[in-house]
Amino acid sequence: MTALSLIDVGSLTADLDETSARYAAAPPYPHIVLDDVLTPEAFAAAVQEFPGIRDPFWKGYLHVNETKYSNTLPDTWGSTLTAVAKEFVSPEFVDYLERLTGIEGLIPDWSMDGGGLHQTLRGGHLNIHADFSTHHTHENWARRVNILLYLNEEWQEEWGGQLELWDHDMTAVQGRVTPKGNRMFVFTTSHDSFHGHPDPLLCPEDVARRSMALYYFTQEEQTVRRATNYRARPDDGVRKVAIWADKKAVDLFDRAKRRLGVTDVTAQRWLARVDRLRRKG
Repeated sequence: MTALSLIDVGSLTADLDETSARYAAAPPYPHIVLDDVLTPEAFAAAVQEFPGIRDPFWKGYLHVNETKYSNTLPDTWGSTLTAVAKEFVSPEFVDYLERLTGIEGLIPDWSMDGGGLHQTLRGGHLNIHADFSTHHTHENWARRVNILLYLNEEWQEEWGGQLELWDHDMTAVQGRVTPKGNRMFVFTTSHDSFHGHPDPLLCPEDVARRSMALYYFTQEEQTVRRATNYRARPDDGVRKVAIWADKKAVDLFDRAKRRLGVTDVTAQRWLARVDRLRRKG
């Protein structure tokens, strides 16, 4: 781990046996919350470099089940953000993740398939979901581990945005993670690792919920394709129909992306158009 200079290696690797045991035993699925992941200097620089709300490289995911933006192009990021991402895909950090999660043979993904920088603005949300299961280019790569590093300089509890962790049957919340700056949430991806922040954010207009996401895969002889599986909460009422219908549309575009090369930009424009028609109706 000595090759890592922006990550606080000491805090990550201290008592790793005990930490990995807590990871494996955490309900409702294996996960852990780690604070102060970057060195203070690296975190301060990353916050300063994070793209502004109106940066032209943000790509909108604006439909029933999510209203957020992503930037999957590290070449457009600042030098510190790029260097942090490179450390997260380095052999040293991948080795740490394998020891933490107990999953061997992890493959990092510099193509940022579903990852990259994310921001959600006031009123934005991300409905409860389990992530898509295989890489869109390397379909023999099964998605196994997610990391979410929060890059908010400040985040107040009353702004909402806590990541909700739901049980396998979607009956109750089992935990919440506040997107505190320099906090990392690591979890094992499965067909029922349900998570999200479904209630509209209440942060000021000039503040965004900000993060960096990276995903890790293992190469398998056979994989099972699943699109992002959005789920309604028990109290979502009539919204359940819209959530289900939008999930079906997302599945359609997941198939089109893999088979026909349809881009995320095209898919998101279509989903946004469908959402606008739904609202008018």
